[in-house]
Amino acid sequence: MLADVLLRLTIVVGLMLPVALVLFVGRERLWQLQHDWRDRVRTCAPALALLAVTLVFNRWMRDTNPDTRFSTYMTDTIRRIEGEFVLVFQEIETWWLTEYFSWIYVYGYAFLLIFPGVAYFLLSDTRTFRRLVTAYALNYVLGVVLYVLVIAYGPRNVFLTEVEVATMLYDHSPEYQYLTREVNRNTNVFPSLHTSLAATVGIFAYHTRATYRAWFPVAVVLAASVAISTMYLAIHWAIDVVAGLILAYACVALSDRLVGRWTLTELRDELRERLRTDRW
Repeated sequence: MLADVLLRLTIVVGLMLPVALVLFVGRERLWQLQHDWRDRVRTCAPALALLAVTLVFNRWMRDTNPDTRFSTYMTDTIRRIEGEFVLVFQEIETWWLTEYFSWIYVYGYAFLLIFPGVAYFLLSDTRTFRRLVTAYALNYVLGVVLYVLVIAYGPRNVFLTEVEVATMLYDHSPEYQYLTREVNRNTNVFPSLHTSLAATVGIFAYHTRATYRAWFPVAVVLAASVAISTMYLAIHWAIDVVAGLILAYACVALSDRLVGRWTLTELRDELRERLRTDRW
């Protein structure tokens, strides 16, 4: 079943990407990439390596039992603060909305994360791409740390034995649980990484709206839909979503400060300058 879900995800995103490239990027940047893609890869290598290491670390943390001595169990606290806010979505529940938010949570989210990476890599100035990749890595690192420090269960686990929640993702599309089990745990709730990564894309779309004007409103709608889907599908609390928005802002700000000294060319030039200075 997991293989079927992954195949469908690959096909859907694979069809969406070329359409988006035509609509939002254009042929000129694709043509230019043919001449200097090697230089861009070399320049972006440190940021890509950082993201790869982060994803491996994130996977390792999910597959192990982290030390919970410093953890705080927050399910009851979040429930007391927030109450039954997410159940508001049960009042507007329709089959079409559940279908839309289920699609957004899986397929729309994957496309939202992948397309900006392709679009920004096509820019002659690679700094935006490197900042995006670094922001992704920071989201995962800080998210994993918070998942260890704050242990909480989402609304789907809390309300399952209390009320009937018609919009639960696994009730509507049970096959998706095979995918989410590979990338998440029931206690990976605070903050919502779906929200933080989607909001990160939205912030970058705002900053690059002069370059990709048509992509900006699409990115905002998709990012907002992802955030809402986590609550509509009873996966995250509203507090998790707010925390995800704060995390996104922090990661984007940190990436702006960090990126600029990570290119191989800059490191090489700095090393040469230091060696030349030492000789003299």
